Amino acid sequence: MPHSTPLITTIVGGLVLAFILGAIAVRLKLPPLIGYLFAGILAGPHTPGFTADGHLAQELAELGVILLMFGVGLHFSLKDLLSVKGIAVPGAIVQISVATLMGLGMSQLMHWSLGGGLLFGLALSVASTVVLIKALDDRQMVETGIGRIAVGWLIVEDLVMVAALVLIPALSGVLGGRGAEGGPSLWWVLGITVVKVAAFVAIMLIFGRRVIPWILERVVYTGNRELFRLGVLACALGVAYGATALFGVSFALGAFFAGMVMAESEFSQRAADESLPLRDAFSVLFFVSVGMLFDPLSFLRDPWGVLGTTLIIVVGKSIAAYLIVRAFRHSKMTALTISASLAQIGEFSFILAGLGITQQIMPTEAQDLVLGGAILSILINPLLFNLLDRYRGRAEEAELPPGQPDPGV
Repeated sequence: MPHSTPLITTIVGGLVLAFILGAIAVRLKLPPLIGYLFAGILAGPHTPGFTADGHLAQELAELGVILLMFGVGLHFSLKDLLSVKGIAVPGAIVQISVATLMGLGMSQLMHWSLGGGLLFGLALSVASTVVLIKALDDRQMVETGIGRIAVGWLIVEDLVMVAALVLIPALSGVLGGRGAEGGPSLWWVLGITVVKVAAFVAIMLIFGRRVIPWILERVVYTGNRELFRLGVLACALGVAYGATALFGVSFALGAFFAGMVMAESEFSQRAADESLPLRDAFSVLFFVSVGMLFDPLSFLRDPWGVLGTTLIIVVGKSIAAYLIVRAFRHSKMTALTISASLAQIGEFSFILAGLGITQQIMPTEAQDLVLGGAILSILINPLLFNLLDRYRGRAEEAELPPGQPDPGV
């Protein structure tokens, strides 16, 4: 039996490097995910030494996304989701539109096609599930009002991206890529997509919210903790895979709904606790996989392009999100938190960029810009939250009546 396989090498190498560099980052008073990203760069094909399997790393990272969104769903209810639809739906759509236009404007300066620019801007418009949830979870904000708005916003973005991934091949010829001769019409593709997503949501809300909690409760009555943990993982991964295979819904969205319907069970908190260790381990592999995709030489090949891309993600999207949230009469702190949460890109951006190149809509250098912008924005995001934490602390101190001691002391 061989003692080294690509799967084992990728998991062991990724986790060991992530642990070492994450510990160094913490020692330097930096967020550990910065260490995880650099671990991925070291394990990637663009640096000498150890090279992990990039395809396997991305698939393992997808497990992290599934488990993370499943955990978020466990703390959410349909009522929570509907309570923020008034800002999450229009806010996400307007913010996606603004970011797409900014990306289109930048692409025209680089003399790309109109279709390539639109797809490039769309790739810059969607935030990373892992980065956003991790930032909120570290501050225990997922279940707060601000957290609900951010997660609802994220769900709307995911739905838009699911539709985009289905429609882009059908629109390839119109966008300047290779044509789709003999393929179904645009309206047919759009209609099928809407029907599939609606069918999945209906099945989960009508049947899933009864069947999944019932299964969980039957397993609890066996008294076998190992079987309970296995049941939780089977539900999360099974629904996520089924959502993608049967309905064309993303893994993340499928896992979120699986968690949301499992929240109907009185054992939902126990389910969250049991899935936490695996969720943390695989979310680390997500950051490692992002780092593996990045070629550091892209900074030298097109530094101004990478800088412009990063400014759109970190500054342009943040300003747009801030103005949108304030327009809905939410507080300044809520607007700043949502802005910081969305000031990065991740997994959907990579998929869109890859699809754009496969369909010959985007130039190949666009993928380097997306990856460079993702790396820098993910590195900057924890720093933005640290600044926001300090600002929040000063604001709370300023609100204390004179002579009254700080309750946090």
